[in-house]
Amino acid sequence: MKKHSLVAVFIALIAPIFALANPIDPTVAIETQTWNALRGGAIVLFRHALAPGGGDPPGMRLDDCKTQRNLSDEGRAQARRMGERLRQERVPVHAVFTSQWCRAKETAALMAMQNSAKQLLAPQVNPAFNSLFATPERQPEQTAQALKVLAKHKGPGALVVTTHQVAITGLTGIFPASGEGVVVRMETEGASPRLVVIGRVNP
Repeated sequence: MKKHSLVAVFIALIAPIFALANPIDPTVAIETQTWNALRGGAIVLFRHALAPGGGDPPGMRLDDCKTQRNLSDEGRAQARRMGERLRQERVPVHAVFTSQWCRAKETAALMAMQNSAKQLLAPQVNPAFNSLFATPERQPEQTAQALKVLAKHKGPGALVVTTHQVAITGLTGIFPASGEGVVVRMETEGASPRLVVIGRVNP
């Protein structure tokens, strides 16, 4: 047998051993795929940063943050980490959307997202991403509105949305933790647009 043939046989025999000794961690693979998708212009739906409690106090008004459940100091630090993680991962951002709730708007502001020219992006308030905690009967209608908004995203760059657990669950079926992001892409084939979940990211 020729020398180069022996080498090929040897490599073929030891390759499976190295593969078993160094298996690919599926968690790492999914995380890599998720960040790559964001760098390529995917959508990330962030649940607002930590705001202790649930729902809002009685008499809550959208025009008065003092009547709402708001971010704690830990939540504000978390929101800053959310933005910093995107910058560390070199995710180009096209636009930032937020709900009308103060905790979502503050999360978006503290994330301090920049476009590819390093210009600070002003978060755009959109009711399609509002909380549905007190109005679950509106979920089908609002979810449809949110899908229409998301379907318009063409990039370039990622679309960052700061919203609420109930809204994200309605769109994706996932129950995210505070500050957690669900990365999705829009599937437009077929009768109506739908979201395909790629993965999840944490600050």
